[in-house]
Amino acid sequence: MQKIFTVSTKKREELIDITAQVKQIVAQAKVPAGIVNIYVRGATAAIMIQENWDKSVQNDVVALLGKLIPRGAWEHDRQDGNGDSHLKSGLIGPSATIPVIDGEIGLSTWQNIFLCEFDGPRPRREIAVTVLGAR
Repeated sequence: MQKIFTVSTKKREELIDITAQVKQIVAQAKVPAGIVNIYVRGATAAIMIQENWDKSVQNDVVALLGKLIPRGAWEHDRQDGNGDSHLKSGLIGPSATIPVIDGEIGLSTWQNIFLCEFDGPRPRREIAVTVLGAR
């Protein structure tokens, strides 16, 4: 089963929790065991599994990447000013794969799935969710 949903982003860089949408798609698939792949379409966004207790970890991720990959220091910036966005998304990666266990996403208590926006705001980020398994 495969579904695509969209998310609009509000900041240039932010992490948006998409766990609920992915859980809903996995439930619709009615797969007792398998895998779910979450993939963001676009060269300046990424998918990350991270803690969602509060905003501190999400803020720390954005701050760390800003220190490691500062804005305005890259060859690509001469073209459209988002060289850092491409590097950040490449470092994190466009997808994550999670096991489906007993019909549910196999995340631990503190894990959530985040869309990482590095070149926003964007009115539309497409996320493809693919569920594979036996029924």
